[in-house]
Amino acid sequence: MKKYFPTIAFVMVALASLAMAGFAYLAGEQAARFKFEAVADDVVYRVESRIDLHVSVLRAASGMFAASQVSRDEFRAFFGALGAEEHLEGLKGLGFLALARNGSDIASIENKIRDYHGVSRRIFPRSDLETKAPVLLFEPLNSETTSGLGFDMYADHLRREAIQAAIDTGQPRASENLLLGKNMGGDIEQGFFIFYSVDLPAPTGYVTAGAPTGGLLYAAIRTADLFGSVFAQFPPLPARATIFGSDAGPDKVLFESPLAASGQFGDEFLVTRKLIVAGQTWTLQLRPTADFSRPSSRFIPIMLGLFGLLLAGAMAIAARNQIRALETASLLHEATEKSLVDKDLMLQEMKHRIKNSITRVLAIARQTASGSKDIAEFSSSFGARLQAMAASQDMLTRSRWQKADLAELLRIELGQVFGTKLPDDMLVGQTVLLSEAQTQALGLTFHELATNAMKYGEAGESFDALRVSWSVSQQDGARLLELRWRETANKQIQPPAKTGFGTKLIDMNIIHELGGVIRRDYGETALVIDIDIPLAGAAHLAKTGIDRDSNAQTGHEEVGTDRSRLSEIL
Repeated sequence: MKKYFPTIAFVMVALASLAMAGFAYLAGEQAARFKFEAVADDVVYRVESRIDLHVSVLRAASGMFAASQVSRDEFRAFFGALGAEEHLEGLKGLGFLALARNGSDIASIENKIRDYHGVSRRIFPRSDLETKAPVLLFEPLNSETTSGLGFDMYADHLRREAIQAAIDTGQPRASENLLLGKNMGGDIEQGFFIFYSVDLPAPTGYVTAGAPTGGLLYAAIRTADLFGSVFAQFPPLPARATIFGSDAGPDKVLFESPLAASGQFGDEFLVTRKLIVAGQTWTLQLRPTADFSRPSSRFIPIMLGLFGLLLAGAMAIAARNQIRALETASLLHEATEKSLVDKDLMLQEMKHRIKNSITRVLAIARQTASGSKDIAEFSSSFGARLQAMAASQDMLTRSRWQKADLAELLRIELGQVFGTKLPDDMLVGQTVLLSEAQTQALGLTFHELATNAMKYGEAGESFDALRVSWSVSQQDGARLLELRWRETANKQIQPPAKTGFGTKLIDMNIIHELGGVIRRDYGETALVIDIDIPLAGAAHLAKTGIDRDSNAQTGHEEVGTDRSRLSEIL
């Protein structure tokens, strides 16, 4: 046994070294594949970025068309501002197709071509299709491309499929690979179109009445220039590409890198990617070029296998364990700090809300006492207002201080005053979710309005005398709650001779707390109160200069400001 032990040991170590060297070699090959897949992903990203840029141009142009009727000079100025030659590689031109459904539409479009371009042009080619999509605008427009004005792209089946898909989906849609310039004049090159439907404001003179869309913008893109710019972009990509259209057939090739870009790598490094381009599926086949370098030398695995992979493996395991221990400690530390920060934020938020509630209660108590004749009247009024506040707080608590439903808030506050179930037709409006501040302020407001209706109106005798309706509208990009409180009566309703605390409280809540507007109309047979409140909350913050949420998170004190404001208003 001792005689053969050196041989056995040598064979075992040699086999282990060769096995590890082979593993390192395979790992190097796999790393090279991963590296080239990253290159392929970069190619896909660059292609997507280029396409997205062209689509963004179409979207920007659609906004201009949707805003107003675009003249030829405006369209030319828009195209000139794009700097297409410098920033939009591959863009052959940008155009607009006007949809035509009948003879009057066709005549209108032909008149538009004459008015815009000073040439008489009939829509061509002739087709039996009901829908037509002739070229009305195109840039850059020159003596060669002018001949394409009036060309009906809907007559060509390749273009028609993409146009119809763009109309049906309302999204950008690319065509199959085709020849550009064949009908629009200029050089004939391989490329494709991206169509984008546009809803135009009426009347425009070239929009079909009742049509789902007024027209389509389109971008004509040269495939050779588009993909050439992708591979010419710095840093250059060591990849040779073959890009196919809807399938990988030889007649569907959109682009192929020159053979001079081929390298020493075979199909074992071939990477295939699928790419959705404006509704069309492209297939990208990528192979490394001679400029592609492996991440490591092939001799390194042999050296590692011969001189110390075992030791390196042990050190790697030790280092990995040490790193894991450090990461675990770091995560534990971060979790602890986050827990402390969350706890402090919760305490500050609780402190903030309690102080605000106390300030509001003190102000209501003081003003209720000043307007009460005796303890009994004070107790009744003050208790009712506290009950209204409690109802709002209860709704917010049940929703975890997120949102409260306007209809439910009205039912609760009016039910507390009238003491019975409200009829279904008393409250009419869509679903509206209120914030914390809106819920608290409107809860008190509805309580005061209901109390006045009970005392001085006829709502206490018949629920038919009271109706509350609301809706939400858009004004200057902001959502506005429009609420109407209507009390009918059999006699002339006179405005009060003296402004009471309830009216002051309502005005404070609507105008100062919520940044809204309140209007009262005392008519012969009805009292109508209109309340407009911005729902987003930004208007309120701009008016008051107070951001309660941010103050609660940072721990800043604002109760003194609220208290002084309440005292001044009430």
